[in-house]
Amino acid sequence: MKDYKLLFAVLTVAMVWGTTFLAIRVAVETIPAWFVAGIRQFLAAIIMLVVLLSRKEFKWIGWKNLGYQIVFASLMLIVANGMTTVAEETVSSSLASLISACSPILVFLGSLAVGLQKFSFRALAGVLLCFSGILFIFWDGIQDLANPEYRMGMIFLFCAIAGWASGTIFTKKLNIQSGNITLNLFYQFLFAGVVQVIFAFLFSENYNFENWSLKSISAMIYLSVFGSVAAFFAFHYALTKISPVQVSILAYVNTIIAIFLGWLIMDEKISFKFILAAVMIICGVFIINYKPEMFRRQKVEYEK
Repeated sequence: MKDYKLLFAVLTVAMVWGTTFLAIRVAVETIPAWFVAGIRQFLAAIIMLVVLLSRKEFKWIGWKNLGYQIVFASLMLIVANGMTTVAEETVSSSLASLISACSPILVFLGSLAVGLQKFSFRALAGVLLCFSGILFIFWDGIQDLANPEYRMGMIFLFCAIAGWASGTIFTKKLNIQSGNITLNLFYQFLFAGVVQVIFAFLFSENYNFENWSLKSISAMIYLSVFGSVAAFFAFHYALTKISPVQVSILAYVNTIIAIFLGWLIMDEKISFKFILAAVMIICGVFIINYKPEMFRRQKVEYEK
């Protein structure tokens, strides 16, 4: 842990991504969800463009690569991020973070279906444990499903994790590597931002800009600058120092932080069954992703 840059990067990813669910919840209090998602991605694209121009790295990526970026952006930014934002208009940030933590289940099942993952009883046990945690969630709040707005929020959440899982599997299946991830991300953010802003004008019932509070606007800017840009750079810096499996452990920390902040700041109710469900889901996801090298010291070797 003498690598202070790595320590700072890891803490940045854990803390920032752990706060995004709360920030979304605050932003959608007065700003329609699609505006939050769209402006967030569009501002992130502008920041990426400034970075690229300062480095003199901005260029056209070609139609084929652009097509890949559009698919990634559609699945992981428009569907996953956008629908999570829409869901949080009616669903608590704690519940949204916990449902989102289930995405590795769909990644595992989808990877099995397309031949990227081999079946194992350990992984099956993890999936069953996660599903048990989901059942506990609905057991605790089954009466809330009678509320059509809450029910639609849950549907949006499950669509969101399906989009994230599909994007993850698509990335693995194609195994595309790029020399400039920042450039690709600019095109992803730009495409997602434009599409989501169009959605905002089409699907928002009331987008009176005068009603947008300073608190919600600040939360939206935070999501763009820190949630989309700063955490991304920190995440990829961490990947250069430690393995992807080790970085994936941060997902468990994110969920715990999100649930704690929802309870502390938004006064969201956290029942014993909810805590038990969180423990079951986090343990299940850990079992699915567990590898012996997870806690070993990473040795990075450079080949000429």
